[in-house]
Amino acid sequence: MNILIYSPLFYPSIGGTETVTEILAMGFVKAGHSVKVITQTLASETEKKSFPFTIIRQPKPPEFLGLMQWCDVFFQGSVSLKGLWPLLLIRRPLVVTHHTWYRRPAGGLKLPDRLKRGVTYLSTNIAISDAIASNIPGTATVIPNPYWRDRFYIMPEVRRDRDLVFLGRLVSDKGADILISALAHLKEKGIQPQLTIIGTGPEEDNLKTQIKHHNLESQIEFKGIQTGEKLTTILNQHRILVVPSRWQEPFGLVALEGIACGCVVVGSAGGGLKTAIGDCGVTFPNNDVQTLTEILFNLLTNPQQLKYYQDAAQNHLNKHKPETVVKSYLAIIEPLLQ
Repeated sequence: MNILIYSPLFYPSIGGTETVTEILAMGFVKAGHSVKVITQTLASETEKKSFPFTIIRQPKPPEFLGLMQWCDVFFQGSVSLKGLWPLLLIRRPLVVTHHTWYRRPAGGLKLPDRLKRGVTYLSTNIAISDAIASNIPGTATVIPNPYWRDRFYIMPEVRRDRDLVFLGRLVSDKGADILISALAHLKEKGIQPQLTIIGTGPEEDNLKTQIKHHNLESQIEFKGIQTGEKLTTILNQHRILVVPSRWQEPFGLVALEGIACGCVVVGSAGGGLKTAIGDCGVTFPNNDVQTLTEILFNLLTNPQQLKYYQDAAQNHLNKHKPETVVKSYLAIIEPLLQ
């Protein structure tokens, strides 16, 4: 089977959708299928990586049509209207994995959102969480996201002697400021856990101002962007990964990565993040600093509780192994050609 994947963002761009698309493409090839990926992301001069499939970057319309003629199935990671026009000329089964809500941040719908939602009536739909499946109008099969098993794992030789870690873009939606506010409240309660912040973004200066206001400089360390084995090592050094997203996360791949590295996850309950965490952590209402403070206080002062959540990790992660997820995808895609 020839599978053409359209992913506007792809390597060297970094994000949850890019990660899942890469895992699926690799899995489809391993299962014996031919894969080509179309992306609008340009190659990097410094970051070079080989793949067992062809990547076509910013193809011209004639090349795009040629690729459509080549494929048996056209696959998109979330609906991209700019990538749908070839289907008007060359009919192929359309399979879409839905990674997002197709709505404005405030909840309203504009014309592009309505068009994307309308596509779900015409495509074979896969949703990354129950929350996403219930949001789109078309019928969807829920297949949870995979994670890189060979990149995120427990390192027994690494000492897990640090308290809290945040991993994500430093933007308002990700809620690092909520976590910092919780640390200020914890300090008032007499405990001063250490926090490592991994990531960069436009809110970094505001976060540092907030930290200085609460006199938390000695407790918080910024690590910037970390990747590869260094990131895995840092996660292995920590007991608790906090994912305090302000918005409704469609899934939350970072939770799986933290769980795989032995962290207990504390995350916001809205959207699909609760599904990503499973029984491997605790959730709190989005934007609720007080409840987050109470949860962290309980875990930090009763560390024996952590083992309960850590013991649930293996069963939870088994559902997110790449080979398991790819098998579920192919069980939907392959019958489309029969």
